[in-house]
Amino acid sequence: MKDIDILVEKSRELKASGMNDKEIARELHLSVGTVVWLLTRDVKVEKPPSDVKIGWKSVGVYGHRIAYLSLLLSDIIEEETVNRKLEVDTIVGLAINGIPIASYISDQMELELAIFRPSQAENGIGALGSNFAGVKDKSVVIVDDFIGSGETMQSAIQNLKEQGAKPVLVITIVNKTDKFDILGVPVRSLIRARPIGIE
Repeated sequence: MKDIDILVEKSRELKASGMNDKEIARELHLSVGTVVWLLTRDVKVEKPPSDVKIGWKSVGVYGHRIAYLSLLLSDIIEEETVNRKLEVDTIVGLAINGIPIASYISDQMELELAIFRPSQAENGIGALGSNFAGVKDKSVVIVDDFIGSGETMQSAIQNLKEQGAKPVLVITIVNKTDKFDILGVPVRSLIRARPIGIE
């Protein structure tokens, strides 16, 4: 129960700071359904949704550890470019947690770096970082730390396509879904983490 109490407290703090449920879910690496359950825990008495909390702070607190992790992801990208005969121009880091990983991958693979902030609004349009590479007419690999429900990544893929990009691969540390592609874009991750056999 201690872990849940900590998550309840953190969720409430983030909500009080002005974050919406989707932003809290991204920050805590949880599904939106789990965040809603945490925020309404005292109001409703129901079983929590099935979810897996992902934490990679032991990696994230040191730049050299993110670099090592990025080497693994770069290796997977290279494998995919060979197996699928892909051309890649640009690495796109999704804000916030995908940015440091994408930066290292871009450096290691000597490719352009673009930064994309997905919209938190329903059917909203995300924003490309103006100080980084553009994506128009470029084949891009989208990088994030994890995929929860897949909604954020789906939105990012759609938005990037609308801005002229050709997403050819999604790469993450953890994929919490059973998806092997999103909107036809292949998904690769270091780890698949999802509950099984839970009703």
